[in-house]
Amino acid sequence: MSLTVEIVTPDRRAYEGTADSVTLPTAMGSIGILPDHLPITAIIAAGEIIVTLDGKVSRLAIDQGFVRVVSNKVSVITEAAIDEAKIDLKSVEIAEARAREAVEAARGQKDIDPVEIAKMEQILRFALVQRLVKGRNSPGLSE
Repeated sequence: MSLTVEIVTPDRRAYEGTADSVTLPTAMGSIGILPDHLPITAIIAAGEIIVTLDGKVSRLAIDQGFVRVVSNKVSVITEAAIDEAKIDLKSVEIAEARAREAVEAARGQKDIDPVEIAKMEQILRFALVQRLVKGRNSPGLSE
């Protein structure tokens, strides 16, 4: 018996497939999901999702979100997700530098909308997660 896994962002389905196990970064630490896992809903932390199928380990970088596990289906809703194989470190470094500069500049201003600062921090956080995930040597998931 296997798990059905779907990872959805606001603008696309980042992953859909089957797995023998899934490891997720939650607000309380990493959790592993195996077939016949008890139902659970949890907050996802920015980090790495590890999907294992037939001994092959694949990784995705994800931002914050939620996971729901019911009847061998793992559903993840997140702000952003990318397969490790599709991470372009040069683009990530550029986005990270821009976001870091923007956050630092915005923190010194009194009239900036806190939502704008939060969005810049989200970009910075996701860039850092992508760099960490890409630093591992494994094949990415295929869509």
